[in-house]
Parts: sequence; C-alpha cells; structure tokens
Amino acid sequence: MNIYRNVIAYLLLGAVSLIYIAPILFMFVGSFKPDENVLLEAGSWKAFFPESVSLQNFFDVFSRVNFSLFMFNSLFITLSIVALGLVVNGLAGYAFARLRWRGRNSIFALIIALMIIPFEAIAVPLFYQMTYLGWRDTYIVQIVPFIVNAFSIYLFYTFFIGLPKELEEAARIDGAGSMRTFFQIIVPNSKPVFATVAILTFLTHWGSFLWPLMVTSGEDVRPLPVAIAQFQTLPPLQWGDIMAFGVMLVAPILVIFLLFQGWFIRGVAATGIKG
Repeated sequence: MNIYRNVIAYLLLGAVSLIYIAPILFMFVGSFKPDENVLLEAGSWKAFFPESVSLQNFFDVFSRVNFSLFMFNSLFITLSIVALGLVVNGLAGYAFARLRWRGRNSIFALIIALMIIPFEAIAVPLFYQMTYLGWRDTYIVQIVPFIVNAFSIYLFYTFFIGLPKELEEAARIDGAGSMRTFFQIIVPNSKPVFATVAILTFLTHWGSFLWPLMVTSGEDVRPLPVAIAQFQTLPPLQWGDIMAFGVMLVAPILVIFLLFQGWFIRGVAATGIKG
C-alpha cells in the first residue's frame, strides 16, 4: 500500500510541477521560434518541440531596444538593495536579538506590525515624498526606500536568537565590541540566513514593477520589468522577441537561486519560514 501511495503522490506532484513549469517552458521554447509560429503552434505539440530553432529573436531584442542598459539598471538597483539591506537589516536583527536597550520590545513589535502593511498602501504617499525630495528618475528613488525591510529584520532576528551565546562571550573576553563581534563572529556563522535574505530580496525587487513605473519616465534608469512592458507595445508586435526578452529577464533569477540554493534551504529550515 505504501508503494501505491508513493506512486500516486509522485504522480500528483509531477502533474502540479508541470502546471507551473509549462508557462516557463513555453516562453523558453518560443524565444527560439520564428515570430509567426509562437502563437500559431501554441495549441499543438510543436509549442514545446519546435521543428527549427534560431537565436534571431535575441539579436532582435538588442537591435530594437537598449537591453544592456536595462539589464545594468536592474542589476545595479537590485544588488544595491540586497547588499545594503544585508548590512542594515542584519545589524538591526542582531540588535533586537542580542543587545539590551530601552524600548527594544516596543520597537520590535512595531516592526512586526509593519510586515502586514502592503506596499500598495503606502506607494502614493511615498511617491509624493520622493517627488518633494527631487529623487524621481534616479537610482536613489528605487534603492533607498527598500533598504530597510521588516521581514528581513525578522528573519535575521529569529536566526540570531538561536545562535549559542558562548561565541559572543568568548569574543567579548578577547576585548571585541558589538560591531567587531557581529562582523567577525556572527556573520561567518550565519551564512544560511544571509543567503536566504539575499535570495528573497533579489526575487522581490528584480521583478518589481509598480514602483519603478511610478517614479521613472525615461530610459536612463528604467529596469527590466518596466522595459519589457514598454517593449511589448513597440510596433511591430513580435511574440518571439517578447519571449526572448522574458527569457533574459528570468535567467538571472534562476542563476542566483541555483548558486545559493543549498544555503537557502538551510536558512529556510533554520528561520522557520512557512508557506
């Protein structure tokens, strides 16, 4: 009976996996097809098994728009948020987990409460604030508001609270202060949570669309998600080119996850992320 249950379970999981993989596979295969065949073959087996393939769609993307600039913008903005966020949120999580100071519990409760507020609820007030500061159409407006993240602080807190205190006590005996203890003792022993936060932050902001659309109007600082939306409206409508653009948009996400998946899985287990 257990064998049959396992077979049924794997078949169901395989079917669900195909449902999620099919759109990505359709996009990947479509990026190598002639434009006229992408939708024409969508309802047949040729949608996933083309008779001929070509890289022409990728060349067309680079010839029609400044894709290199959009890729640089997305990489610079997202990696800046990730790097600065790891430092700021990591220090904040450590301060809540290990340091004792007045008002710590109240401020931490406020941070937890902020996790339930959707970004769309504060997008308009934030937009007017950034406009008042004169930051529109800049990298700053796409980076600074997202460095501090309540969920990231919470993940760091839950991981740091479980680390043995003996590590820090030994460092303090040697004369290390809080900052030195954090960077030389805590950080090297917290690679899983740093990888987890880095991947989640990268995934969130790499695909960010609403905010960049609100605060950018020119191409100079336009990221990929907004660029592909604009690209889809450029005449002539060529679905092969759009698929190729989508593949190049998704590829960095897959690379980042494959590089850090081991630490990500350990971090998820250690911090207790659910869902």
